[in-house]
Amino acid sequence: MDSRAILAELPRLRRYARALVGSREAADDLVQDTLERAWSRVSQWQPGSDLRSWLLSIMHNLRIDQTRRPTLAVTPIDDEVLELPTRATQMDRIELRELEAALSCLPEEQRAVVLLVALEDMSYAEVAATLNIPAGTVMSRLARGRERLRRVLDARSKPAQLRVVR
Repeated sequence: MDSRAILAELPRLRRYARALVGSREAADDLVQDTLERAWSRVSQWQPGSDLRSWLLSIMHNLRIDQTRRPTLAVTPIDDEVLELPTRATQMDRIELRELEAALSCLPEEQRAVVLLVALEDMSYAEVAATLNIPAGTVMSRLARGRERLRRVLDARSKPAQLRVVR
């Protein structure tokens, strides 16, 4: 395996990590940890197999380890604000924030499947191999995740019932 193949996967790894963990700093740390583990276990990679799936499997397992480990609450002191690429309207920015908030409401296992299918455009078989779960579990988690996402987004989009007070 050559380093150029791994470098070509960096944008996908960063995008998936950012969607999975939420903050840019935590996503960068997760990507770095993934690459460290991949390099240290390069002998375990099967030549001819899907490198992206192997790297995402490593990332998924590291993320599980992170969620099990207790962490300290930290407040970032960096004043730099990440600007998400958005279209020109205010409403689009609001929709992106609502989608990000709705995704954070999903359980970790459903969010991982939804992001791999929707964001990374992976097939069910690829997701199953990446997460080391049966394809049927991928389909059920995806269905439950999409349904929960719909319910959360529908609940947010309903206007408040106002009444006239005199």
